[in-house]
Amino acid sequence: MKKPELLSPVGDFKSLQMAIDGGADAVYLSLKKYGARAFALNFTQDEVKEAIRTCHLYGVKIYVAMNTLVKDSEVEDFLDNIEFLYLNNVDAVIIQDFGMMCLIREKYPDLEIHASTQFNNCNINTLSLLKKMGVKRAVLARELTLDEIKNIKIDIEKEVFIHGALCISYSGCCLFGSMIGNRSGNRGECSGCCRLPYKLVKDRQIIDEGYLLSTKELNTTRKIKELLESGIDSLKIEGRMKSSLYVYFVTRFYRNLIDNFDEVDIKQEEDKLKIIYNRMFTEGHLFNVNNRDILNTKSPNHVGKEIGKVIELKKDKIKIKLDYSLHQEDGIRFLDSKKGMIVNFLYDENMKLKSSCTDICYIDNKVGLKKLDKVYLTSSKYLEKEVLNYEPRKIEITFTVKAYKNGRLVTTVSDGVNNITREDFVVEKSKTIQTDKERIISQLLKVGGTIYKVKKVEVSCEQGIFIPIKTLNEIRREILEELNDRRCIRKKGRIEKVKFNKLDIIPTSFNTITVKREKELLDFVDKYDRIYVLDKELFLKYKDKYSSIYYSGKRNQYNLELLERNLIHEICEVKNNSISDYTCNCYNRYTVYYLHKFGYETVTLSVELNKEEIKELQDRFYKEFKFRPNIEVIEKGYIELMIIKGDIFKEHSKVKLVDYKDKEYKILYNDGFTHIYKYIIFDKDNSYKKLVNINIRNEAIV
Repeated sequence: MKKPELLSPVGDFKSLQMAIDGGADAVYLSLKKYGARAFALNFTQDEVKEAIRTCHLYGVKIYVAMNTLVKDSEVEDFLDNIEFLYLNNVDAVIIQDFGMMCLIREKYPDLEIHASTQFNNCNINTLSLLKKMGVKRAVLARELTLDEIKNIKIDIEKEVFIHGALCISYSGCCLFGSMIGNRSGNRGECSGCCRLPYKLVKDRQIIDEGYLLSTKELNTTRKIKELLESGIDSLKIEGRMKSSLYVYFVTRFYRNLIDNFDEVDIKQEEDKLKIIYNRMFTEGHLFNVNNRDILNTKSPNHVGKEIGKVIELKKDKIKIKLDYSLHQEDGIRFLDSKKGMIVNFLYDENMKLKSSCTDICYIDNKVGLKKLDKVYLTSSKYLEKEVLNYEPRKIEITFTVKAYKNGRLVTTVSDGVNNITREDFVVEKSKTIQTDKERIISQLLKVGGTIYKVKKVEVSCEQGIFIPIKTLNEIRREILEELNDRRCIRKKGRIEKVKFNKLDIIPTSFNTITVKREKELLDFVDKYDRIYVLDKELFLKYKDKYSSIYYSGKRNQYNLELLERNLIHEICEVKNNSISDYTCNCYNRYTVYYLHKFGYETVTLSVELNKEEIKELQDRFYKEFKFRPNIEVIEKGYIELMIIKGDIFKEHSKVKLVDYKDKEYKILYNDGFTHIYKYIIFDKDNSYKKLVNINIRNEAIV
C-alpha cells in the first residue's frame, strides 16, 4: 500500500524547519501577497528562495499558495510572482482563480497546479474539468465524505484536510466578511465572522444563542487506517497561522501514525494536543459526523485539556482537585467563568510552594474567580520543553573510499538516489605518519553542522599510505556541498507566449431577475428580459412557454444536474445558452475570457467587485481581446453569505440570525443545505446602468 503524502502548513521560517523536522513530505506556504492567509507572517521572495532550497535539500516538496481571487489591476504583478516561483523551481502553485489557472497552464505549461479548496472541488464534474485543463491535483471540499471521495473515479491527485480549523461554509462560497466588513475570505482577509456570537430569533423570541457558526477542530487521528486505505494522495494539515510548536507536534503525530500506527498511544498524544491547541475535536464531514456535532457553540477559541475542578474558594486562594499534573508557569482557563491566568505560584495542601502538583493544590486567585468551575490547561512550558527535545531531521548518507599508493583517492557519497564521486588526490607512500582505515572513517564521520548523518563508511585501502587530514576534511566538505547542489537541481520549464483568439460573443444589455415562486415568475415575465428560476419544477412547467426563462441549478451538489437551458453555479461541462453565476467568483478579464471560451453565453461578475473595478475590467478586456464581453452584474437583492452542508440550526422556519450589532440575516434550509442571506443594495446611484454592454440583475427573492 502506497503511503500518502503528509502535507504541513508553514506560516514563517521557524514553522518551516519544524514541519521538516516533524516529518512532512511536503509543505505549503505563501508569499506576502495572494495567499488565502493574508494575516500570517508569510514569506518574502528572498525567503521563498531559501525555503525552496531548504525543502529540496531535505527531499521535501514545497507548494506556494497563490489562491486568492485576482483583480484586473493585479494580474501583471500576480503573473510576475508566478514566474518568479516557476524559475526558482517551486514544486507546485495552489490556485483558486479560474482565469489565472487557465492562463498559467498556457503560459507556464511545465508548472504544476493544484486547484485550491477555494475552487470548491465538491463533485466529479469539477474534477473532470480540472483534469482536462491539465491541473495535477484537486484540494477537495471539506464537506465530502470519504465514501464520496472514493467514488470520484477521475485520474487526478486528491488532497484532503485531515486536521485543523474548519470553515462552516463551503470554501470559496463565503461572502460574509466581504459583504459585512469589506474583508473577503476569497482575498485572504477572512474576518472570522463564523467565530462571533449570534442569536437565533423566531417571532422576536431568542430560541438559541452562542457561537452558533463556530466549528470544532478537525482531528482524524483515530481514523488514520481508513485514510491510509482510501487511496487519497495527500493528507493536509491546516495551520499557517498557528504556532511552530503546533506545526511540529501535529506533523510528528501524523507522521508516526502513518509510519507506525500500532506503536502510537493516541490517547496520550491527544492529551498533549489538547493542551497545544483544541477547540474541541470532530472527525468532520469526512467521516459523516452529524452536522450539529461539528459545531462548538460554547467557545470559538482554544479551550485546552480538562485537568480538574475548583473545589473551594478562599479570600485570595483557589483550591483545585487535579486529575492531571499542573506545573508552575502553566496557563489555565476556568471554563464557564471564561477567565484565564498563568500559574506563577503553585502551593501544595500545606501551602508550601511547589514546582508541580498532581492531586490537591492551591493557586492565587488573581482573576477574581467567584464560583466553582472546571479547570482546563491551555499552555505548558513543561510540555513544550518535552515536545521540542528532539533530534533534528537528517538525511542518511554512505561513503565509499578507495585509497592505494600512487593512485587517485576515490571518494563516493550516496544519499540513496544521488551518487557523487571525487578523484582529485594522489595517495602517497607514508614516510613517517601512516593514514589507516580508522582515521579515514573518523574524518568522514564529522558531518556536524550539515543536514546529513553517516549511515556507513566503507574503506578499501592498503597499509603504509599517507593522506593529509586537511585533504580528507576538504574532500568531505566539498563533496557534501556538491551533494547539496545535486539534491536541489530541478529541470527548467518552458515559458510560452499566449495567443488569444477573438471569440464570437454578441454583447447584450438585459434586465434580469431571479425568482423562486410561481406568482413572482408570472408577475415579472413581461417586465424582464430574462427570468432565472430557482425551482426546477417551476422551470419545467414554463420553459416551453417563455423563452426568457433559465433554470438556476443548485450549488454544491455531489451529483451535479445539467439542463439544456441552465444557469449553473459550478464550472463544469457547458451546454448552449449557459450563464455562469456570480458564485463562479469572476474577478478579472481572463476569467471572463476563458468562461466565454468554454461556452458560456454570459458571465456574471463577483459581487465583491465595485463599479470602478468593473469598469476597469471592461476596459482592459477590450484592450487585450479586441471585443466586448457579455457580462452581468447584480444590482440589489438577497446575497447568499454562506452555504453550509446540512441543517445546523434546531429550527429554520421563519427564523433569523442576529449578530452582536443586532444586524439580521435570513436563513433558508432546503435540499440538505443551510443558506444565510443578507439583503444588500449595491447600486444606490444607478451608476451600473451607465456601464455599456452589461446586464443588470435583481438577485433571488428568498
